[in-house]
Formats: sequence, structure tokens, C-alpha cells
Amino acid sequence: MSTSRGAAAGVLAAAAVAAAAARRHHTLSAVAPDLRTPALRTPALWLPRPIIGKLSLALARRLSRHTTQPVTGVAVTRHDVPGGRDAYVYESPGRRRPGGALLWIHGGGTIVGHPESDHELCSRIARDLRIMVVSARYRLAPEHPFPAGFDDCFATLRWLHDAAPALGVDGARVAVGGASAGGGLAASVVQKAHDQGLPVAFQMLLYPMLDDRTALVRDHRGRGRIGWTPRSNTYAWTCYLGCGPRVAEPRPYAAAGRREDLRGLPPAWIGVGDLDLFHPENLRYAERLRAAGVPVDLAVEPGMYHGADFDHHTTVPSMRAFRQGMLDALARCPAGLTTPGGE
Repeated sequence: MSTSRGAAAGVLAAAAVAAAAARRHHTLSAVAPDLRTPALRTPALWLPRPIIGKLSLALARRLSRHTTQPVTGVAVTRHDVPGGRDAYVYESPGRRRPGGALLWIHGGGTIVGHPESDHELCSRIARDLRIMVVSARYRLAPEHPFPAGFDDCFATLRWLHDAAPALGVDGARVAVGGASAGGGLAASVVQKAHDQGLPVAFQMLLYPMLDDRTALVRDHRGRGRIGWTPRSNTYAWTCYLGCGPRVAEPRPYAAAGRREDLRGLPPAWIGVGDLDLFHPENLRYAERLRAAGVPVDLAVEPGMYHGADFDHHTTVPSMRAFRQGMLDALARCPAGLTTPGGE
């Protein structure tokens, strides 16, 4: 009896291994060939690891402490933000005054991350587009659930407007952008700015985390297997909202994708990969913006998983082009962020 049980267990284990291998093969076959790095082909190296509890969150925070270096020639200064935390300001020597500005919000699921990780990106935007870039720090969940982080980001936008004359910024030419959770926060900040009459000329949303109801979906059709998983998404939204995602969420600005009236919001660029967990919610938001009369430039990258551009924007042509498309959209902003007076 024990021998037969052992044999049966061995067969089941072998079947499980074969099924897992088949799933990995199917997942990798959907990834764009130039993004199939050795790390993706080795299951143990798939990064980032899912964040599903206190231990994995602590590990993720340790691994995310890295700081990138600003590009040469861009001045970086740190400023305290009244009512918020602090922010970095990036300015290239050739910037015209008064000029356009971008408020940038870092990603990390609202539970990890810091603005220092985006020094390279923000300084590059400042140099290439000759605009001022402001990168906000905000409090993280679960220690600081909504609206703490959102309030910090909005306070940074208000500070940017209040300090515009001293910073050499034209308040009518301010854009707001962010990646992943930062993109979701950016979209919510833009919504509140609209409601309070605070000018925002453009919103630049890089695979934004917009809708907590994605955590209620069971079948994601293969999306979210690399980069940011459904389990991580559920945990992150639970941390941020202070409760598990639910059908109803009455708090304004808690999840940008829940807002019903999108009329009057500024033009938007939304970029996402078709393997990204956020792909459906991003397309849905773009469609709703267009239906509300908001101009939207939607870029969907085939075979791209969540966050692929951060790892490969210097080495993979498709990711360089994806990033450049984002910057080109910002440069084409109708308000003329990169040209004097919008001319």
C-alpha cells in the first residue's frame, strides 16, 4: 500500500511540475522576444517577487532601496512641501523661464518605493524636454492608508503652483504624471485639481494602477504573471484602502478608475503593455475619457509586461521607443510645456 501511495504521489508531483513548466512556456511565448531575458527564463529569478504579506513587503522594501543617478548637467535640489513631505526638483541649464513643469509620482503599489529611485528618469525628462520636473515623496501604506499618500501628492502639486513664480514655472503649463501606483495617484490628483480649479495641462499615466475592482476579477486571461501579480495587487489595494477591495468604494479619489464624471479633465497619454495586469482597466479608462470628450493618446505595447521599461529602457529598442513615445506625447502637450507660451 505504501509503495502504491508513493508511486501515486510521484506521478502527481511530476504532473504538477509538467503543468507549471507548460504555464511558464505559455507565459514566456507571449513576451516580446527582446524582453525574454535570462531572468525570465529562470523561474526562481522572476522579479519582483509577489508581495502578499508583512514578510514579503519587508523584503521588497529592502530590495527597493536603490537610488539611481541623475544625468550629467541637471541640477537636483530638495524642497520641503507644506502639508506634505518633501520633493526633488530637477532643472537643466537650458530651461526657459517661465516654462513648463511636470509633477512626477513614483510607483511601488503605494506600499514600496521612494523618489530617489527615479532620479535618472526625472533628470532625463528635465534635460531632454527642458522643463522643470518635481518628484514627490509620499507616505506609504499600510502604515499610512488612504488618503495619506494621496494628500502628500496633492500638497506637492499645490506647492508647485504656489511656488511657480520663484521656480520660474508657468502655472498654466503644469503636467502631472506617474508610473504604476504613481500613475493611479497622478490620475486622482488630476481629478481633485480639476474639482478645485487648480490648473493641470496634461496627465501622463504610465501603466497606471487605477481601479481596485481589478482585484475582484478571477480570470485575468494570462495577464499579470510577470512583474505585478494579481495577489500583489489585491494585497496592495487592501493596504492602501485599509480594507479589502469591494464592489462599493464611496471615498472620492481613492481609486481614479471609479470616478463617474470625467468631463473637463486635461488631455492624457496612457501607456501599457498588453501582458500587464492593468491593461484592461487602462483601456477602459482611456475609452471613458474619450467618451467624456478628453483627448487621449493610448499606447499599447505588444508583449510587454508590467514595468519592463524600467529594466530595459537603455538596452531594448522597443522599450526605448516606448519611453520616447511617452516623452514625445508630453512634448506635444497642447499647452506647450516645452515651448515658450505654448507657441
